[in-house]
Amino acid sequence: EGAANIGCHTVSPQNLCPCDAGHSGVSKIMKLITSKDNPRLKTIRRLAQDSQAYRKLGLVWLEGDHLCRAALARGVKPELAIFSESIWQASEFEWAQCASEVWTVPDDLFAGLSGLESPAKMGFLLTLPLAPNLDPQAATVVLDRLQDAGNVGAILRSASAFGFKQVLAIKGTAGLWSPKVLRAGMGAHFGMRLIESASLEDLQSLEVPLLGTDVHEGPFLHELLKQGQLPQTCAWVMGHEGQGVSPELMALVQQKVRIAQPGGEESLNVATAAAVCLHASATAGLTA
Repeated sequence: EGAANIGCHTVSPQNLCPCDAGHSGVSKIMKLITSKDNPRLKTIRRLAQDSQAYRKLGLVWLEGDHLCRAALARGVKPELAIFSESIWQASEFEWAQCASEVWTVPDDLFAGLSGLESPAKMGFLLTLPLAPNLDPQAATVVLDRLQDAGNVGAILRSASAFGFKQVLAIKGTAGLWSPKVLRAGMGAHFGMRLIESASLEDLQSLEVPLLGTDVHEGPFLHELLKQGQLPQTCAWVMGHEGQGVSPELMALVQQKVRIAQPGGEESLNVATAAAVCLHASATAGLTA
């Protein structure tokens, strides 16, 4: 009865979302945070602005409705959900039970947290998932020192869509849980086995065939598909945007493949090439 204490601010129980109230009273309390010097807000700013901070802090910052919904759909329970006041006023009944803690902050304060030009006005803070054990028989994508976060995220999105649920990122690849890769991945992360700092030894332990693209060598992808010689369960190796696949890694590749380009361009963007190859393998076992 009276006002529920939330530090230096209060929210009356009658103003709390009904789904926050248990049979014997309020079980969760939304906190209103107004200080930019709050330690957890400082942590979030660092996560949003530093692509390597998640590795040092063991935390991940998801920003935006789509990413947050994707995480919840996969059973992720964030430690903290933060909403701008304007979004919370419109959506509190939907989001009140989404996290262990729920905070709201003034819109201008949330804008200071965001790494986006147009802040999304909501986000989740969660513990960095533990690295899974490698599955030697899984359909896999190997990322060899890809630098562009947009490319990495786009490949994760294609991999998830086409059933390649394991990704091995060789050391030097853009951080898989960095903000830009998360945004480009559009929620694909939460249904995948993501292994960072993978080694050549990890690749050698795979029990599926390794395939890689080459501009000059190997049969054309569409010919392998037409002849029924393209494996459905395999590991596709995608190389550095400028340097391609390293010689050491290419030596492990069992089948080099060319992608036909009737338009005459010399090469494709690596994310585009990955989508073409992954789709071809995913459809290799399908019948008309």
